[in-house]
Amino acid sequence: MSDNSLFNTATSPFTHDVVSVRKTMIQVQYAAFPALMAHIYFFGFGIIIQWALAVLTLLVVETAMLKLRGRPVIPYLADLSGLITITGIVFCIPPEAPWWIIVSGVTFALIFGKHLYGGLGYNPFNPAMLGYAFLLISFPAQVTQWTLPAEVSGHHLSFMESASVIFFGHADIAIDQITGATPLGEVKTALSTGIPVGATLNSATFGKDAFPIGWGEVNLAFLLGGLWLLYKRTIRWQYPVGFLGALATMAFIFHQIDPSTYAPVSYHLLSGGVMLAAFFIITDPVTSSTTPRGRLVYAIGIGIMVYIIRNWGAFPDGIAFAVLILNMFVPLIDQYTTPRVFGHKK
Repeated sequence: MSDNSLFNTATSPFTHDVVSVRKTMIQVQYAAFPALMAHIYFFGFGIIIQWALAVLTLLVVETAMLKLRGRPVIPYLADLSGLITITGIVFCIPPEAPWWIIVSGVTFALIFGKHLYGGLGYNPFNPAMLGYAFLLISFPAQVTQWTLPAEVSGHHLSFMESASVIFFGHADIAIDQITGATPLGEVKTALSTGIPVGATLNSATFGKDAFPIGWGEVNLAFLLGGLWLLYKRTIRWQYPVGFLGALATMAFIFHQIDPSTYAPVSYHLLSGGVMLAAFFIITDPVTSSTTPRGRLVYAIGIGIMVYIIRNWGAFPDGIAFAVLILNMFVPLIDQYTTPRVFGHKK
């Protein structure tokens, strides 16, 4: 054996460290817990049922795909990487969506967003956003009709009422009384009929200073969890700073130009899944840029795309599509933001 053979290593990609991946996934779940509690308080217990269905689907699909790919099941399930996919999808769908919505979304995300590319570390697209985009395009009515916050509808769904709606499509109270458009959808629909933004922001769905009741509190809970992830150095600061900074800047500029058409900054930062995206979705190290500058460019691009889709696109919120579009640009971003290596001759 030559001396040089002592330094031979396999080429990338390398097998991921199950322990470190599992530790990261557990920290992410801890960080999402405040948002889960806020979600239950404002929207009822439906998310608990959806989470249970998502976990069951995860176990079945992961086991089947790993067996088909000839991979050991237990070690790959033990890394808990599928939990981030569940987190992304469960918080994006209505808590009382039909049971087959979450099953379809998680199944699509795991098969087409993860395993068909070779598993964790090989997928170019964020699996959670791929699954959610599939649901948005395939079942728009079921995915965009949300359970209204208890403070707006006047009724807080119990666990059994949520289960009845999810599995059987009915409850003791009329569905139309407890469901409606999200704040993003409400503003977009009103604008299409000529109603200015200011009038919509004064409706029952919003509190003081365009604060979307329910959705605003959940976003603040995600912000709290995200700050903890930054403190633990689980995620990089470039992601939330670039994304939130770009979205806020776009919102501020256009609101100053025409406040009757374009909503204020607070509305954009606290509506939809903005904080979920900033700290839990776009921070995925597999599908995002790998360089410090690249992460910032990637996050800024997503923030700009979200604003464009929200205001001029067909969908009320554009996070899923913005993330998937920027996923495609990651190789190009990395190519132009890779730090220069000194000491090598060109």
